[in-house]
Amino acid sequence: MLYDLEKEDLISIIKNSDYGDLEALAREIRDFLVEKVSKTGGHLASNLGIVETTIALHKVYDTAVDRVIFDVGHQSYVHKIITGRAGAFDTLRKYKGLSGFPKSRESIHDAYDTGHSSTSISAAMGYATARDLRNEDYQVVAVIGDGAMTGGLVYEALNNIGASGTNIKIVLNDNGMSIAKNVGAMSRHLNNLRTSKNYTRMKENIRGALDNIPVVGQRVSDTISHTKNKIKYSLLDEQGVLFEDLGIKYIGPVDGYDLPALVEAYTAANQYDGPTLVHVITKKGKGYYWSEKYPRKFHGIAPFDADNGNILSSPSGPSYSKVFGDKLVELARADESIVAISAAMGTATGLGPFYKEFEPRFFDVGIAEAHAVVFAAGMAKAGMTPVVAIYSSFLQRAFDQLIEDICLQNLHVVFAVDRAGLVGADGETHHGMFDLSYLNMIPNMKILCPADGNQLEEMLEYAVHQYDGPIAIRYPRGSSQGNHLRLKPFTGENTVLSVGKDVTILAVGAMLDTGIEAARLLRKHGFDAGVTAINVVKPMDAAAVNSETKLVVTLEDNTIIGGFSDEFDRVNREKAFGILNFALPDQFIEQGSIPELREECAMTPEDVVKGVEDYFEKRKA
Repeated sequence: MLYDLEKEDLISIIKNSDYGDLEALAREIRDFLVEKVSKTGGHLASNLGIVETTIALHKVYDTAVDRVIFDVGHQSYVHKIITGRAGAFDTLRKYKGLSGFPKSRESIHDAYDTGHSSTSISAAMGYATARDLRNEDYQVVAVIGDGAMTGGLVYEALNNIGASGTNIKIVLNDNGMSIAKNVGAMSRHLNNLRTSKNYTRMKENIRGALDNIPVVGQRVSDTISHTKNKIKYSLLDEQGVLFEDLGIKYIGPVDGYDLPALVEAYTAANQYDGPTLVHVITKKGKGYYWSEKYPRKFHGIAPFDADNGNILSSPSGPSYSKVFGDKLVELARADESIVAISAAMGTATGLGPFYKEFEPRFFDVGIAEAHAVVFAAGMAKAGMTPVVAIYSSFLQRAFDQLIEDICLQNLHVVFAVDRAGLVGADGETHHGMFDLSYLNMIPNMKILCPADGNQLEEMLEYAVHQYDGPIAIRYPRGSSQGNHLRLKPFTGENTVLSVGKDVTILAVGAMLDTGIEAARLLRKHGFDAGVTAINVVKPMDAAAVNSETKLVVTLEDNTIIGGFSDEFDRVNREKAFGILNFALPDQFIEQGSIPELREECAMTPEDVVKGVEDYFEKRKA
């Protein structure tokens, strides 16, 4: 190997090396990524695709001074390697280890913490505006993928930047796909740009030729510059016109693997005192056979065998997402009013089989959660039964639409809230720890929480056919195995598994296993403990507790504020029994395995036992 990635000053090497050496560095970074991510899991395909683009960024910019903001941030591994964190890659996405996303606390080279899509240009404008107000001198660069360009926030930012003329640079990393296949008019527009002649070069060549004509050349050139329709729309077709008409200079398309061309493009962008977009064409998964062949699989992947691309282990039993998707297909076969809506996460939320069987009734709107919810509202108004599948942490982006468009009109829309609770290695930007709180506060919303896959199927059928109004079913990431409730079909109510005179544990949804184990341990300690599966968080079941019980324990994988426990305390504050709440703390929770994080948050069965014992000890005293 030419470089020791874990020890050498790669920034200095990049600044001072010729392009031949940098190409060798790119190859070694790719090998390093495959080796490390195969052991830790993580976002591989997006990082393999952006190696040269990132090297060129570090060739032109000083990221300790200039602010480079990676949209979403899952493609920042190469940046982390270059900025001195290669030695920590064995801890990538692990508990107390290196984050899979940019984190300012990790390095001065991480300008902005990201994790969700389509925010980078707005943040870059904020940085650049503050820079100008403070009379400071540095460049601000937003690195955004074409998938993120389907998010509406991008266009709010572009509109504002174009009007203000704020000097920021945008690197559009265009690999033709995000987690799911890119959809929409912007995707088609970028595809046209990929196959077109170079707009910027053509424009400059025309101006240069005209300027060389004696006497009249400059006048003709100026006249043509103002003849927008003839030049842009007739001669130059669609190449860069969208961005230019917004007031943003367009450079590209540029080959994302041609280092000299990339450096030239970034340098040219810096010479323009105003908003500039460099359109870079890359390929997701570049340089690793299995990732190039299966880029969606390797977008975010568990540990795998680097030789054959096979995942090393898989969860026992089908995931909640798969159970949801298969059941929805079954229901849709008998009900033509059912439509499925996704926000660029169709496969990830289990809707792949639905798309294959009912393509005209499947709608992927891109990374546009707010639009997805209002779109569903319109379809519900028109007599369809929309089922909207969105991750818990992404549904936050449509909070206003949940209130104004769905619940205010009391529309029958079914929300499949995937990845609820702790999600593990993606960390604080992706934990679904707020959905019970933000859904619970909205009038007309009903909230269901299955304890296992069997109950998820029953709840989905109930939500589609037996309920008429806004309804959310929230469930976690991972295996849906569990048979505690198989003999007690869901009928719209909570499920009492056992009655306890001393302690009643109210376990919300997938926390049931923890509740059952806690009850078993309590019985060993001499307590009469019972368990109720809280399948319906809203409306609150005031009769869920045995009136003779002495202590009620609530157990939920949602923040302590505003969720089930908060509402239970409010409704039952005058009751004779005591209450102990076990929930996620009022803080952002970092990455780690689910068992590690539950232990950190004091939410294990042993924590419940200790809490109960302490409660009764205090009462004795």
